[in-house]
Amino acid sequence: MEILKPEDLKEKFKDPWVAPYKKVITMADGDRVELVEYHPCISGSQWMIYQYKRTSNLVLDSKRDGDKHTYLLKVGKADMELKPSFSAAGIEEVVVEGDEVKVVHAGLAGAGVGAAMCRGMAKGVKHVELYDVGGGSKVGRAAVVTPRMQKLVIGIDDTDTKEEGATWTLANNVGMELAKMGYDYLDHVTCQLYPHNPNKTQNCVAIALVFAVRPGDRPKVVEKVFDILKKATLSDKTAVAVMDGIKVPEKIREYGISAKKSMKTVEEAEKIGEEAGVQFIEVTGREGKIGALAALGLYNDIEEAVKVYY
Repeated sequence: MEILKPEDLKEKFKDPWVAPYKKVITMADGDRVELVEYHPCISGSQWMIYQYKRTSNLVLDSKRDGDKHTYLLKVGKADMELKPSFSAAGIEEVVVEGDEVKVVHAGLAGAGVGAAMCRGMAKGVKHVELYDVGGGSKVGRAAVVTPRMQKLVIGIDDTDTKEEGATWTLANNVGMELAKMGYDYLDHVTCQLYPHNPNKTQNCVAIALVFAVRPGDRPKVVEKVFDILKKATLSDKTAVAVMDGIKVPEKIREYGISAKKSMKTVEEAEKIGEEAGVQFIEVTGREGKIGALAALGLYNDIEEAVKVYY
């Protein structure tokens, strides 16, 4: 076994058949790990999404958005039987230990090259444990070790008025500002709310911003989001809802779906959110808690989030 840092891999493997990943992030929540990888390709990388879930029972879910791969993993070991074309690549082991996450990848031919050399050169990787160099007909196998991060989801609503503003744009600018500060801004999800709400400004949507943060940085991120919204919001009803972790409590998801179909009160949102451990922050008012909580409930189901119920 060789232990190699990204700079070591770049020096050791200068071959034209190595395509470095852009970034690798791992977020842990109990026995679940969410692995986010920014692949060097775009649509061609759909092959990985299909193969990983097919080959390893540690991969509970997988999806692609452009060059971003997201895998929901469980901690443990898998007995994989690699087979060309049919089960060509997968994850053998997931370990969370201290402030690190170790994910062991294995693959045949090109997938084996990706297991260590391509992933190992990515931003966010501490080092790789190289067991077998892949390529050609050989098996490649390596552990990719990354810092242990946590998932932070922030729901935002009621930042505009009937005369001006847009919640989705302001929320994205908040995320981009945090990204400039070095935080990992992963996603921006628009959640359609009850379209017949007489109090809506127009389209009636709330936003969920998704971040990966080091545990100690959580308060700083929340405070920065508050500060930016406080200065930029046009509404006296702005509020945010903050949720930690990968899993969405069922009662929050149910609330999110219900908020798409009917009117909700601030008191109901507060009760359900507090029971589920959600942190509410009033930026300029209370009313935004309704949509902010709904956005949290559906942030990981974008097809449901955007759906309109008549």
